[in-house]
Amino acid sequence: MKLIDVYRLAIQTGIEHDLRPKEMIDRILEKEKARYDSLNEEERSYFDMERLWNPYGDTRLSYGDGDLDVKRLMWGIDIETGEVLLADRLREKGERIDGIVGHHPLGSSKIPFPEVIDIQNELYHGYGVPYNMIEGMMGSRMAEVKRGVHPSNYNQAVDAAKLLDIPIMNIHAPADNCVEDFLSKGIEKESPTYVSDIVDYLMSIEEFKIGARYNCRPLIAVGSPSDRCGKVVIKMNGGTSSPKDIYSKLEMSGIGTVVGMHFPENHIEEARKHNIRLVVSGHMPSDSLGVNLICDVWEKAGVDVIPCSGLIRVSRN
Repeated sequence: MKLIDVYRLAIQTGIEHDLRPKEMIDRILEKEKARYDSLNEEERSYFDMERLWNPYGDTRLSYGDGDLDVKRLMWGIDIETGEVLLADRLREKGERIDGIVGHHPLGSSKIPFPEVIDIQNELYHGYGVPYNMIEGMMGSRMAEVKRGVHPSNYNQAVDAAKLLDIPIMNIHAPADNCVEDFLSKGIEKESPTYVSDIVDYLMSIEEFKIGARYNCRPLIAVGSPSDRCGKVVIKMNGGTSSPKDIYSKLEMSGIGTVVGMHFPENHIEEARKHNIRLVVSGHMPSDSLGVNLICDVWEKAGVDVIPCSGLIRVSRN
């Protein structure tokens, strides 16, 4: 496959597992097209053309010839200069590596990644929280994260890849869509009664079993194993953590438990106030599950993946 086709296949897989209806994603792309059409020639020179077909601001092909034939990629959860040098060293030793893939945003996806917080609007609305409550909170959270990420050295790994002429991309929200969809359907099928049942379900999945062998087991951050879990929210997407005020709204909507990759300390305090149980699934196992679901699609298309930097590779083909 061509590099650009591999990249587009990952984004298409993310769209297929997006909790938002396809019509909503199409409207997002239509708005970007209208915005582009309204710009003058100089403003268009700064426009990110991926916005016309890629609905995920946190996912970009930052460097590489799209026409390059690709058979083997190295994928890690976090890609920094060290991983770029590792890819180059493996090439020197005879390994075929046609490009590097990161999960977390880098390069041209680093600064705009807070935009995917919007996905959380649909998640929480689906569990009964009104839009007017969510959007006010999410708007301020997005602005906060944008201010935080703006000073980052966004092109550090990309600059290294350019110097060594290694294509580099990252796939974030599409993979997070996949893990959120997978676990949401799994929890719905399992219909857990107690918080411990959620942990047991997670521990039935290979990525979490392997994580446990490295002492990264799912843990109950708020509540006890014998607590009834009630209605369960699987929160794996949306770029970063929600505003802590979301727990009061979830309590009003009858939510009993939230399952997430990780939670800030102020979320744990807030969840306790509102009697919401929190289950921490684990960052690397959860991210790995989402990434693996895309790797499996690539594998079927003839593209192999070398895991690195925290990726627990499990094939379901």
